[in-house]
Amino acid sequence: MKRFISILLLIGLTITLLAGCSRTSGDSNVMPIAPDGGSGSGNGTETADKLEHQTDSKDAPVVYMTTDISSAGLMAIYKELGFEATGNVAVKLHTGEPPNSNYLRPELIKDLVQSLKGTIVESNTAYGGSRTSTAMHMQVAKDHGFTEIADVDIMDAEGEVALPVVGGKNLKENFVGSHFKNYNSFVVLSHFKGHAMGGFGGAIKNISIGISSKGGKSWIHTAGTTKDSPWGGQQDPFLESMAEAGKAVSDSLDKKIVYINVMNRLSIDCDCNGNPAEPDMHDIGILASVDPVALDMACVDLVAADPDGKSLMERINSRNGLHTLDYAAEIGLGSLDYNLVSIR
Repeated sequence: MKRFISILLLIGLTITLLAGCSRTSGDSNVMPIAPDGGSGSGNGTETADKLEHQTDSKDAPVVYMTTDISSAGLMAIYKELGFEATGNVAVKLHTGEPPNSNYLRPELIKDLVQSLKGTIVESNTAYGGSRTSTAMHMQVAKDHGFTEIADVDIMDAEGEVALPVVGGKNLKENFVGSHFKNYNSFVVLSHFKGHAMGGFGGAIKNISIGISSKGGKSWIHTAGTTKDSPWGGQQDPFLESMAEAGKAVSDSLDKKIVYINVMNRLSIDCDCNGNPAEPDMHDIGILASVDPVALDMACVDLVAADPDGKSLMERINSRNGLHTLDYAAEIGLGSLDYNLVSIR
């Protein structure tokens, strides 16, 4: 039944794209699909008008996709990346604001985290809430079941360190939790969804605001003006600062980082909202890449191409959220173009 539903979803997406839905280019292209819907990339036979930034170019980064939102699907898409997480492995995710946020559930991520012998890492919030101090944050992690599946580390529990920002126009430094230096490789697990300030949250937000220290979050929000408060910054400089902070993290890890976005519970609100709006569109799947810009762009394109994605795209566009991706590509964090490959 799950495979049948997945096939129907792919057919529905194909029909939508051929109809010339908004934010598609109209140019015909091949979307690589694994033969017979099985796992593993390959040259499939199904075709569709490409998503706006999808390309056949061999120079474009690959974004892998599965419609199987399950522990097995998550394990399969990580394996497809061909990434070897070595040394002390950090698994960056969002622990979720109580009481009803849409954070990734422990039962979904448990097998992957444990297979990596990973430590779940987070940082304290700058806006208040239930995760603003280490003790409170650890209690939330426990209440949400994360401490039952792995060790949890609040990376700014003992202060912060600065990472250099190269090529940015807003930030010269990005402040992250001091424990960041304890890890050799990162697997970034992001719940893709809307966001009240950034328009959307995905891989780039998770490695910028998500990894920054409490003060570092305010630094990003105010484009390097203050570490005392996240409020009062200008919108586009904030979006650009997220990209700059993400690049600082990526540069410091020297390719020892990969990104996975789970596109379920697609609310217009983020997991920092304890009572988010109920999603009004269906789940899409799990996507993964070594390129965070390509990954987030593919997720946005899939939402834009879906007839149920209107509310989420309105949230993204109302905050000028695509500016983050445009600027991230401009400063060299990644590519707007991608090659979408379905693995199952």
